[in-house]
Amino acid sequence: MNVQEQIKEYISSQAEPKRDDMQVLHQHILQVLPGCKLWFLDGKDSNNKTVSNPNIGYGFQTIKYADGKTREFYQIGLSANTTGISVYILGIEDKKYLAETYGKKLGKASVTGYCIKFKKLKDINIDVLEEAIRYGAEAQKEQA
Repeated sequence: MNVQEQIKEYISSQAEPKRDDMQVLHQHILQVLPGCKLWFLDGKDSNNKTVSNPNIGYGFQTIKYADGKTREFYQIGLSANTTGISVYILGIEDKKYLAETYGKKLGKASVTGYCIKFKKLKDINIDVLEEAIRYGAEAQKEQA
């Protein structure tokens, strides 16, 4: 099964209304990041043990570790969780930036250093979320 099929199956497996919200978000992210690399992580480790929620990833970055090793990973992530939906914006060095810049404008969402979590899409301002996603993708390019 290719990545697009895995993503489609993952979104389809969600209960309503989360399924529709995930589909709408997926399309919005693809419009914000046209032609980006797509990822799908099933949330399982090498022993097939579940260690996280499955994630859809968008974009590409190379993460450099202190020991000099590097790892390829996505820039933007989308995941269903038990209480709603999480959007991950990875690679922003200032861990206060998302909350300070977008937190109050987003609506009913909790914002951490890299995660925007909300219950339903109707609870947030999608334009502000798109702005945060654009910022995250551009910030990563500038740091590369």
